[in-house]
Amino acid sequence: MTAASAKSFQALGDPTRRAIFEKLEKGPLSVVHIAEGMEVSRPAVSQHLKILKEAKLVTMEQEGTRSIYRINQKGIELMLKYLDRFWDDALVSFKKVAEETEKRKTK
Repeated sequence: MTAASAKSFQALGDPTRRAIFEKLEKGPLSVVHIAEGMEVSRPAVSQHLKILKEAKLVTMEQEGTRSIYRINQKGIELMLKYLDRFWDDALVSFKKVAEETEKRKTK
Protein backbone atom coordinates (compact mmCIF):
# COMPACT_ATOMS: atom_id res chain seq x y z
CA MET A 1 0.00 0.00 0.00
CA THR A 2 1.36 3.40 -0.89
CA ALA A 3 1.50 6.14 1.72
CA ALA A 4 -1.08 8.12 -0.27
CA SER A 5 -3.63 5.31 -0.40
CA ALA A 6 -3.03 4.48 3.28
CA LYS A 7 -3.74 8.10 4.20
CA SER A 8 -6.95 8.00 2.13
CA PHE A 9 -8.25 4.88 3.85
CA GLN A 10 -7.32 6.27 7.26
CA ALA A 11 -9.14 9.52 6.50
CA LEU A 12 -12.32 7.66 5.57
CA GLY A 13 -12.07 5.56 8.73
CA ASP A 14 -13.75 8.38 10.64
CA PRO A 15 -17.58 8.35 10.36
CA THR A 16 -17.84 12.15 10.25
CA ARG A 17 -15.34 12.37 7.40
CA ARG A 18 -17.17 9.61 5.54
CA ALA A 19 -20.43 11.54 5.94
CA ILE A 20 -18.77 14.71 4.63
CA PHE A 21 -17.24 12.80 1.71
CA GLU A 22 -20.60 11.24 0.86
CA LYS A 23 -22.27 14.67 0.85
CA LEU A 24 -19.84 15.69 -1.89
CA GLU A 25 -20.95 12.77 -4.05
CA LYS A 26 -23.75 14.92 -5.46
CA GLY A 27 -21.39 17.74 -6.41
CA PRO A 28 -19.29 20.61 -5.09
CA LEU A 29 -20.37 22.30 -1.86
CA SER A 30 -19.26 25.12 0.41
CA VAL A 31 -18.38 24.45 4.05
CA VAL A 32 -21.69 26.04 5.10
CA HIS A 33 -23.66 23.61 2.95
CA ILE A 34 -21.57 20.62 4.02
CA ALA A 35 -22.12 21.50 7.70
CA GLU A 36 -25.92 21.69 7.30
CA GLY A 37 -27.57 18.86 9.19
CA MET A 38 -24.31 17.57 10.64
CA GLU A 39 -23.84 16.98 14.35
CA VAL A 40 -20.53 18.84 14.40
CA SER A 41 -19.77 22.56 14.15
CA ARG A 42 -18.63 24.33 11.00
CA PRO A 43 -15.08 24.69 12.40
CA ALA A 44 -15.05 20.93 13.03
CA VAL A 45 -16.27 20.31 9.46
CA SER A 46 -13.42 22.53 8.24
CA GLN A 47 -10.90 20.44 10.21
CA HIS A 48 -12.30 17.23 8.74
CA LEU A 49 -12.13 18.75 5.25
CA LYS A 50 -8.49 19.64 5.86
CA ILE A 51 -7.74 15.99 6.62
CA LEU A 52 -9.67 14.83 3.54
CA LYS A 53 -7.75 17.35 1.44
CA GLU A 54 -4.39 16.18 2.85
CA ALA A 55 -5.44 12.62 1.99
CA LYS A 56 -6.11 13.80 -1.58
CA LEU A 57 -9.78 12.82 -1.38
CA VAL A 58 -11.14 16.33 -1.88
CA THR A 59 -9.99 19.50 -3.57
CA MET A 60 -10.82 23.07 -2.62
CA GLU A 61 -11.24 26.16 -4.77
CA GLN A 62 -11.89 29.71 -3.66
CA GLU A 63 -14.95 31.36 -5.17
CA GLY A 64 -14.93 34.86 -3.76
CA THR A 65 -15.04 34.45 0.02
CA ARG A 66 -16.31 30.86 -0.15
CA SER A 67 -14.27 27.68 -0.15
CA ILE A 68 -15.84 25.12 -2.48
CA TYR A 69 -14.98 21.45 -1.98
CA ARG A 70 -15.36 18.59 -4.41
CA ILE A 71 -14.29 14.97 -4.61
CA ASN A 72 -10.80 14.51 -6.03
CA GLN A 73 -11.02 11.75 -8.64
CA LYS A 74 -7.25 11.20 -8.56
CA GLY A 75 -7.45 10.27 -4.88
CA ILE A 76 -10.26 7.83 -5.59
CA GLU A 77 -8.22 6.29 -8.40
CA LEU A 78 -5.34 5.60 -5.99
CA MET A 79 -7.70 3.73 -3.67
CA LEU A 80 -9.23 1.79 -6.57
CA LYS A 81 -5.80 0.84 -7.85
CA TYR A 82 -4.96 -0.60 -4.46
CA LEU A 83 -8.26 -2.50 -4.19
CA ASP A 84 -8.06 -3.80 -7.78
CA ARG A 85 -5.21 -6.09 -6.75
CA PHE A 86 -7.55 -7.91 -4.39
CA TRP A 87 -10.41 -7.93 -6.88
CA ASP A 88 -8.21 -9.63 -9.49
CA ASP A 89 -7.26 -12.33 -6.95
CA ALA A 90 -10.91 -12.81 -6.01
CA LEU A 91 -11.92 -13.22 -9.67
CA VAL A 92 -9.20 -15.83 -10.25
CA SER A 93 -10.35 -17.75 -7.16
CA PHE A 94 -13.99 -17.54 -8.26
CA LYS A 95 -13.08 -18.84 -11.71
CA LYS A 96 -11.24 -21.84 -10.20
CA VAL A 97 -14.19 -22.71 -7.95
CA ALA A 98 -16.64 -22.38 -10.85
CA GLU A 99 -14.49 -24.61 -13.08
CA GLU A 100 -14.10 -27.25 -10.33
CA THR A 101 -17.84 -27.21 -9.66
CA GLU A 102 -18.56 -27.64 -13.37
CA LYS A 103 -16.12 -30.59 -13.57
CA ARG A 104 -17.86 -32.30 -10.65
CA LYS A 105 -21.26 -31.85 -12.30
CA THR A 106 -20.11 -33.50 -15.54
CA LYS A 107 -18.64 -36.57 -13.81
